[in-house]
Amino acid sequence: MTKETQYNEDNIRSLDWKEHIRMRPGMYIGKLGDGSSADDGIYILVKEVLDNCIDEFVMGAGKTIEISIQGDKVIVRDYGRGIPLGKVVDVVSKMNTGGKYDSRAFKKSVGLNGVGTKAVNALSNYFRVESTRDGKSASAEFERGELTHQEHLDETSRRRGTKVSFIPDESIFKNYKFRNEYIERLIKNYVYLNPGLTIVFNGEKFFSENGLKDLLSDSIADGDRLYPIIHLRGDDIEVAITHSRTQYSEEYHSFVNGQNTTQGGTHQAAFRESLVRTIREYYGKNYDASDIRKSIVSAISIKVMEPVFESQTKTKLGSTDMGGGLPTVRTYINDFLKRALDNFLHKNPEVTDALQRKILQAERERKDLSGIRKLARERAKKASLHNKKLRDCRIHLTDSKKERNLETTLFITEGDSASGSITKSRDVNTQAVFSLKGKPLNSYGLTKKIVYENEEFNLLQAALNIEESIEDLRYNNIVIATDADVDGMHIRLLLITFFLQFFPELIKEGHLYILETPLFRVRNKKETIYCYSEQERIDAMAKLGAKPEITRFKGLGEISPDEFKHFIGEDIRLAPVMLDKALMIEELLSFYMGKNTPDRQKFIINNLKVELDRVDEL
Repeated sequence: MTKETQYNEDNIRSLDWKEHIRMRPGMYIGKLGDGSSADDGIYILVKEVLDNCIDEFVMGAGKTIEISIQGDKVIVRDYGRGIPLGKVVDVVSKMNTGGKYDSRAFKKSVGLNGVGTKAVNALSNYFRVESTRDGKSASAEFERGELTHQEHLDETSRRRGTKVSFIPDESIFKNYKFRNEYIERLIKNYVYLNPGLTIVFNGEKFFSENGLKDLLSDSIADGDRLYPIIHLRGDDIEVAITHSRTQYSEEYHSFVNGQNTTQGGTHQAAFRESLVRTIREYYGKNYDASDIRKSIVSAISIKVMEPVFESQTKTKLGSTDMGGGLPTVRTYINDFLKRALDNFLHKNPEVTDALQRKILQAERERKDLSGIRKLARERAKKASLHNKKLRDCRIHLTDSKKERNLETTLFITEGDSASGSITKSRDVNTQAVFSLKGKPLNSYGLTKKIVYENEEFNLLQAALNIEESIEDLRYNNIVIATDADVDGMHIRLLLITFFLQFFPELIKEGHLYILETPLFRVRNKKETIYCYSEQERIDAMAKLGAKPEITRFKGLGEISPDEFKHFIGEDIRLAPVMLDKALMIEELLSFYMGKNTPDRQKFIINNLKVELDRVDEL
C-alpha cells in the first residue's frame, strides 16, 4: 500500500508579486528565449517599458523617446509627464497599480493591467526608475524586484519625464544577446503608428510621416508592387494595401492600440473578410476570396476601448467590441472599408484595372493547380500514414485544433543519422522533426506548381500547414538543421531558396532559423566545454589546461543523442534568417541561385581565399 501524501496548512504558501513572476515568467512575458527570436522575453521587457513611453506621447506629452542598448544594459528615457513622485516605487513594484485603470487618462492605452514594468523589475538583476516633474525628481533601484535604494531631490534642472534602466537577469535569460534588427523593427512599428514621434536608438533617429504607408514601403520594394499603395485613414482606424508581383501568399501587419498583434485576432479576420466583400461589390463579381487576397501585402491598425487580448504579451486580439458606444469590431471595419476603399477604387481606375488583372490571373492559376493540389493532398495524407518523414510533437498530436503554439519548433534535417539524433534528443511535447531525402530541388525561377509536384516540397508544405495561408502555420519556429560542411551548407541554401521563392513572409515575420551546433568538444576528467568557434576552442583549452581532449564534430550524426539534448534544449543557439529590406527577393535569388554570371564568379573568387583561410584555422 502506498503512503498517502500529507496535505495540510504547511503545504499552503502565498507568493509575493516578484516571486510569482520569477517562478512563472511565461505567464507575464511569454517565452524566455535567448534573443534569437523577435518574441523572446528580453524584447518583451524592452517593449513593456516602451509601451509606457508611447502612452505618454499618445496623451500629448513628449515627442521624443531615447533608447540605448550597450551589451546587456537597456536605458529608456521619455520626456512625458513623469511618474507622480510619491508613487515611483509603487508603480514598478506593486501589482495592479498604475494610472491606466483610470480610463479618463488612458482611454486607448497599450497596457491596461498594471503588470508590465513590474515584470521587468522582477526579471532584472538591476532595475532603476527615475521620474522628474515640477523641478523635482525621485528614483529607486531594485535587484530582482527587491528595493535596494531610494532617493528624492527637491531641486533638479533635468527635463521632465521618466528614465528606466535595467539588465535582464542572466539566471533566467540564459546566454541572451540583444539583436539590433529586432529592436529596430519594434521601434519602426512604433513610429509608423505614431506619426510625429521620434525615437532615437543608439544615436540613430527613427521617424515616420505617412504611418502605415511607410510600413508597406519598407516591407515591399517599389519594383515588386503591383500598384501604388492604397492608404486609408479614419477615426480609430488606418489601412494600407497593395499586392506583390512575385509573392504567392498573403501578408498582414496588424495592430491594436499600437500593439503589434502578430497572431492576428478579431480585427485581422474582419479586415480580410471585409476586403473581399468590398472588392466583390465594386466589380460586381463573386470572385473567390483566395484569388482576391493572393499576394496581398497589407496593414491595419485600430484603436479599441479597453481591448481584451488572449495573453499578457498581447499578440492576438480577442475583443469583439470597439467600446465607447461604437459597433462591433467587425461592423466598424466593414463599414469603413465599404466606404473608404470603394471611394478610392472609383477614383483610381489604373489601380482597379491592375487589381482585376491580378485577381483573374490568380483565378487561372488556381484552376490550373486544382487537380494537382487534390493529388498532392492525397499523397501527403498517404505519406503521413506510411512513412516517418514527419515526427510530430505531442501538442499537435493531441490538439485537434492544430493551432500554432509559440513554443513549437520544427527541425528540418537531412539523413538518417542526423534526424535520428535529433528525434531521440528532442522535447517530444513541443519539438517535431522533418527528414529530407537527399538534397532539395533548386526552386529558383519555378512556379508554385512545383511545390505540389515535388514530393519533398509537398510534404514539407503539408507538415507546416501553409498551403492556404501562413496564418495556419503549425510551428512558430522552423529550424534548418544541417551539417556544417559543404553539402550541409548547400542543403541549407536550397531550403532558404524554397522559402524565399514561395513563402517569403515566413522569413519576414521571423519564423526561419539555422541551428547552430558546436564545432568542438574540449574536455578533461572534470569538465566538458562545447565550442561554437575557433576562439571558443582556444579559450576552453586555456581554461582546462594540461592538454585536454579535443574532438572536432564533422556532422550532426557524430553527436550522440545524450549530447544533442544540450544543443536543442534550454541552451539552444539559433541564428535567425533575415532579409535585407534594401534587396529585392528576385535580385537576391537571381544572384545566388540563378545561372552563373560574371558578378557571382567575381564574388566567389574574392571570398574564396577568406573562407579557405578560416577552414585551415579550424
